[in-house]
Amino acid sequence: MTIRALTLDLDDTLWPVWPALERADQDVHAWLRTHHPAVAEAWPIPAMRELRARIAAERTDLAHDFTTQRNLTMRYAFAACGIDEAPVEALWEVYFAARNAVELYDDSLPALRRIAERLPVAALTNGNADLERVGIAAHFRHHVSAREIGAPKPDPAIFRAALERLGAAPHEVLHVGDDPALDVAGARAAGLRTAWINRRGEPWPAELGDPPELDLPDMTALADWLDAHA
Repeated sequence: MTIRALTLDLDDTLWPVWPALERADQDVHAWLRTHHPAVAEAWPIPAMRELRARIAAERTDLAHDFTTQRNLTMRYAFAACGIDEAPVEALWEVYFAARNAVELYDDSLPALRRIAERLPVAALTNGNADLERVGIAAHFRHHVSAREIGAPKPDPAIFRAALERLGAAPHEVLHVGDDPALDVAGARAAGLRTAWINRRGEPWPAELGDPPELDLPDMTALADWLDAHA
């Protein structure tokens, strides 16, 4: 069957996300130390992370929306310090700038350029990365996020939204990502073909059923496979 388009995960597929998230938390805490030292003292980074996790657990209706989860966390932290109006916009900009200062894997950008010259690519993500800020927006036809759709991977709804924008049938689209459950099992349940970017060479989790169509070490291997088969 011919592949007409790709859907592509972002975090931990094109770049390691944890270093950027770590810097973002540090930058937010530094901003708080300067502008709201009482809040910074009451909510050091580990406590703020625990609060964010608690809000995520309590607000399951926001499982698709990390942005609102984070803003609610800040509002709660400030309210606990007796401050009614949290500077959410300023804090968000500090966080968002650092969150998008990602360092792509060496293979990602050259491979993405090759792939985008051949096929339309849609970003498909549960996260809140900004393609313009990262500097790779030119290589994507669409950006489909869980926050926008109201459903995170592995929900079929987010995959269906991407298919609609690409104007392709499920069997014509290859979904590419690093997460066996969210990316591979989720895409397969929605009828898409699947490629696992398995940078650590891990075994396929047997509890998720059949392995993906493609088990690849990096994006270069994906671009090579598409050159040969698409």
